[in-house]
Amino acid sequence: MLYGRSTEQVELESLISAALEGHSGVLVVRGEAGIGKTALLDWAAGTAAGHGLRVVRVTGVEPEADLAFGGLTQLLWPLHDRLDALPGPQAAALKAVLGAESAGGRDRFLTGLALLTLLADLAEDVPVLCLVDDAQWLDQASAEPLLFAARRLAAEGVAMVFATREDGFAAPGLGELRPSRLDGRDSARLLAEHGVAPVRREKIISESAGNPLALIEFAAGQRGQSAGPLFPQVADRVLASFRAQIGRLPERTRLMMLMAAAEGRGDLALLLRAAHLMGTGLDDLEEAERAGLIQVTESAVTFRHPLIATAAYQGTASARRVAVHRALVEAAEDPDCRAHHLPAATMEPDAGVASELAAAAARAGARTAYTAAAHLYEQAARLAVTGRDQAGWLARAAAAALSGGHAGQAAELAGRAEVLAGHFAGSTARQGPSSEGGHHDAVAELTSVRAAAMFELGQEEKAVHLLLDRADRAAPPQGTVMLRTGATYAWLTGDEAAVSAAARKLAALGDSDRMAEGLAHLMRADYARGLPLLTDFLDSAPDTERALFTGMIIGDDAATMALATAEVARCREQGLIGALPQVLQILAQTQVWAGLHRDAEAAVAEATGIACGTGLQQRIAWLNGVLARIAAIEGDESRCRRLVGETPDAYRATGDVILSLLELSMGDHESALDRLEAAWAGPVRNAAVLLSSAPDQIEAAVRLAQPHRAEEPLRRLRAWAQASAQPWVQAVALRCQALTGDDEVSFRAALTLHERGGRPFEHARTQLLYGEWLRRARRPGDAGAPLHAALETFARLDAAPWITRARSELHASGESPRAAHPAPAAPLTPRELHVVRLAAAGRSSREIAAQLFLSTRTVEYHLYKAYPKLGITSRRELSRLNLT
Repeated sequence: MLYGRSTEQVELESLISAALEGHSGVLVVRGEAGIGKTALLDWAAGTAAGHGLRVVRVTGVEPEADLAFGGLTQLLWPLHDRLDALPGPQAAALKAVLGAESAGGRDRFLTGLALLTLLADLAEDVPVLCLVDDAQWLDQASAEPLLFAARRLAAEGVAMVFATREDGFAAPGLGELRPSRLDGRDSARLLAEHGVAPVRREKIISESAGNPLALIEFAAGQRGQSAGPLFPQVADRVLASFRAQIGRLPERTRLMMLMAAAEGRGDLALLLRAAHLMGTGLDDLEEAERAGLIQVTESAVTFRHPLIATAAYQGTASARRVAVHRALVEAAEDPDCRAHHLPAATMEPDAGVASELAAAAARAGARTAYTAAAHLYEQAARLAVTGRDQAGWLARAAAAALSGGHAGQAAELAGRAEVLAGHFAGSTARQGPSSEGGHHDAVAELTSVRAAAMFELGQEEKAVHLLLDRADRAAPPQGTVMLRTGATYAWLTGDEAAVSAAARKLAALGDSDRMAEGLAHLMRADYARGLPLLTDFLDSAPDTERALFTGMIIGDDAATMALATAEVARCREQGLIGALPQVLQILAQTQVWAGLHRDAEAAVAEATGIACGTGLQQRIAWLNGVLARIAAIEGDESRCRRLVGETPDAYRATGDVILSLLELSMGDHESALDRLEAAWAGPVRNAAVLLSSAPDQIEAAVRLAQPHRAEEPLRRLRAWAQASAQPWVQAVALRCQALTGDDEVSFRAALTLHERGGRPFEHARTQLLYGEWLRRARRPGDAGAPLHAALETFARLDAAPWITRARSELHASGESPRAAHPAPAAPLTPRELHVVRLAAAGRSSREIAAQLFLSTRTVEYHLYKAYPKLGITSRRELSRLNLT
């Protein structure tokens, strides 16, 4: 029976009841050791089973924290007969977890999608309760897919509960339940259940501090009386209690318990083989089993509580622990199991052991278990005999850490490897394919890894200079890649000197990289030379990532959207989930330019969800910039300022551009103009970003009757437009020229160019300004058409400040604004809109689920929620709706 847990039981029962009704939910039970987390999970399992739910469990094991997929294998093994029913790539991903086949370079997050599909398929039969105990000890390769699946549960009938200690298992965004310590009344009831006389209870309650495990352990023989004063933390006192119990056992029993704790997985067969080598056997576990410290079944040995295993292991001399690990290495039949024990069994450098660990790391990496691979490579480096081997293994550890999303770890490992590599690279590194040169190339690879890690950590300027400084000493192929990357990073940080330096160095290497050269010209405001180079590069770029980047810079929205759409589709088809946030960000930004705000919000919502689940916090900050632009257009001041405040420093120029647009729409022309002039004078001068704000800068100056402040931005904008092949850029430049020169011909020419397509918000602004000009020219009858057209576009974009401005101009012209189409009473969420559009295009629920990394039942749930909002009752009616 549980005491003092009524609140926690209500929460868990609510989760189970929701699963019975087809709804999914996730809860993290977080608390100190012994607080009763496992007891709550046991209670939830019994309650769920009583209601007919299927219960599946995973338990993290401390010695397995670095063993790839150790936790996930527990969950999958009893379900392996269900894997063939999954979509092909997903089935293969989970089979790779079980070692049935290689992952073959698949995206590491495909495993999480496959797990989500598996749990949803199980719930088609009966609702599912998935319990994860001791989550703080899950290996990263298991924790990632479990959290990925947890964050995407919605309407499958799956409940997930994670139990974890206070630290070590980050699960941001998931609901938490923190069991409290028991009060005096409940503590007394628990002690009474364990037969403790009333006269003894007060002291035990005082020493246990309401920790249930401490209450139970201290109650057994008053062990708390001697342990209490020595150990200030309750968990330490419980650990001491367990050590005391183990210390009273026979020596051979203590040795067997040490072996069981070191083995970690409870594999009785392996344990007995190792025991034979140590001169012990199964009979030696009898005393520990009789004392209630362990449980032995026909195939497994389990500890009653993880702290008992900790006490058995830590309470033993290091020499004996090494001997036990050596026995486990010799007894292991699986190479990964051997590799798991080799580091603890080897105290001196050993080339053979290092090679064996590196081979295990390569296998882990092939299964996308990058965190485990990084750990194994690092262990290989520790045991390597030569400095070159140490540097090589550390380099691979750094690359694996970066692939696993651990930028900080990757930077630290790469730095250590560079120091070692520098000792033997020597001055002959540029002499060709010598051994020194080959290792120097490894240094170049390390530099690229370290720079990428720095960039992810927000250290953009350091990343730029590291790449450019080291490129001169790298072999040409790697040096070229480093310089290209450095040029891109430098552009994003507005470092004109670095962009130009990268372009010069590339030219010196004989690489006529049109992208880097074009960026250098743009940074020098030489648009006539820079833009054509970038346009040519975009037409023939073999690298999709660089092509997308180039399309964004030159404002070729149609090409960028086509490229981004195709790349998103490729990532979805191949399950490249980790690559999606960046591509979705570019797609969303282009959708904003195209006036597709709801589409952009759907793309950002998906990208943010993936980034949250995969640790890409820097990407979330960049995504906020897309939403901030929408908020600025729509006049949502508080949301816009909050989102801009959450963007990284490298995004400073973009943040200023967004805020200036907001201020312009609010009539705060002075603030808008001051902000943009300061941005141009500041250290982060991204030409394309700031030039996109030139129309705002010019309009603000005109509104303030300070035309001299519009001269320089107009000059820059006209130079950009003359070199650009984009009609919308040329149209905006003509609009600004008309605004400053009182020139109707330029207004009309701008509107003609806008008709060729482009950015509808800019088109509507031109119509608004032309209508305002016509009214001031005492031609109110002519002003009506452009003003009505502008109002219609602003209404479609929900651009509230601009709607107000257009309506005011129409009223001043003597016209009544036509009523805008009313918005739905309950607008679709971004996810609902995405699902509905795919369904309207004829995609099945299963196809939509595969594309959006959801379960089929969640897709159908979103459709069910969307139909009433759209005024329809079935999928067949979607085709007749305008979903733009």
